[in-house]
Amino acid sequence: MAQVTIHVPPRPYQARIENGLLTRAGALLSELLPQASRIFVVTVLPVRKRWGAKLVRSLTASGFKPRVLTMPDGEPAKRLATVEALAEKLARLGADRKAVIVALGGGVVGDVSGLLASLYMRGIELVQIPTTVLAQVDASIGGKTAVNLVAGKNLVGTFHHPRVVLIDPAVLKTLPDREFRAGLYEALKCGVIGDVELFLRFEQNRGKILKRDPVELEWLIAQSVKLKAEVVSADEHEGGLRRVLNLGHTIGHALEAETDYQRLLHGEAVAWGMIAATNIALSVHRTDSVTAGRIADAILSLGRLPEINVNPRKILARLQSDKKTQNGVVHFVLPREIGKVEIANDVPENAVLEAVEELRRISHVGRGK
Repeated sequence: MAQVTIHVPPRPYQARIENGLLTRAGALLSELLPQASRIFVVTVLPVRKRWGAKLVRSLTASGFKPRVLTMPDGEPAKRLATVEALAEKLARLGADRKAVIVALGGGVVGDVSGLLASLYMRGIELVQIPTTVLAQVDASIGGKTAVNLVAGKNLVGTFHHPRVVLIDPAVLKTLPDREFRAGLYEALKCGVIGDVELFLRFEQNRGKILKRDPVELEWLIAQSVKLKAEVVSADEHEGGLRRVLNLGHTIGHALEAETDYQRLLHGEAVAWGMIAATNIALSVHRTDSVTAGRIADAILSLGRLPEINVNPRKILARLQSDKKTQNGVVHFVLPREIGKVEIANDVPENAVLEAVEELRRISHVGRGK
C-alpha cells in the first residue's frame, strides 16, 4: 500500500492507495475513528449501484451502522441547495457532532460532502473515498470544498481536510472511457507542473495507461498524490506555491461556466485550459515551441476532446469573476518547461483572446469544419 502524508495543521492526514482497498475501508475507519457515533455515506446513484453495497458491507462488518444519502449527479448539483438538502437529511436522521461523513464518488460528491462536513454542527469528520481518476489524483486531496454560483465555479467554499483519503484504483474499471480520460488530464497536469518522471510516463506508457493497467494506474495515482501533497503541505490555503496546481483551471473554469457546465467534464475543461495556458506562455515568450508542442501532444494523444464553440471575449469577461483574479488582474499559471511553471499577472488580453480562438481551431480540426 502506498501511503502519502499531507502535513497540515493541526492534524496531518494520510492518503492510502491500494487496489482492493474499498473492501477494507471499515476496518481502517474503525481504527482511525473509534469514537464515531454514526457514518453517513454521501454518493450518487450510479456509484451507489456499483460500489455502495461493497462499502456498506465493509463498514457493517466493522460494527458501524451506515446510512447512505444519495444526492443528484453531475456538476449542476454542485450548489448550496444540495448542501442544504443533505444537511436537513442529516438532522432528521439524528446526526450529531461525532457523526462522520464518507464521500463516495467523484469530485462533485467530494466537494459537496466536504462543504457539508465543514458546516454541519460547525464541523464534523470527513472521509474521502474517491471513485474517479480526477478525484483520486486531485479533488480528494488538499481540503478544498466548494459549490458553484451562476457567476462562476467554486465561488462558495471552505477548507476542511478529511481525516483520511482511501483510494482504490480498482474502482476505476467501471468508469466510462470519457470520464477516465478526463481524470488523466489532471494527472498529466502534475507532470507538467513539477514531476518530469510522471510526464515521461504519459509519453512512454500511454497505451498501458489507457488500457487501465492496474500497476501503471496505482503508480500514476500515487505519484500525482505525492506531488499535490507536497504542494498543499507547503501552502495549505493557496497563498503562493499552491497556485501552481491551477494550471489549466483559469480558462478551464471559464469554459465550464460559459457552456453551463453541460458541454465539458471538468478534466476536459482543464485539458483545454492547459493547452490555452501553453499557447499563452509561447506567445509571451515564457516557453519554447518544443515544450509547448510536447505538452499539447501529450494532452491530445489521450483522446478527442469536445469541440469549443465559445466567444473568446465572453471567456475573457468570465475571467474577471474567477477567484484567482486579484484586484481585477487575472493570474495565469504558465509552463516554462516540463516540470516547471510560473505565475504571471502580466498577460495581455490579446494573448488570451488568441489562445481561446486557437482552441476553437484545434477542436474543429478533422471534424469537417
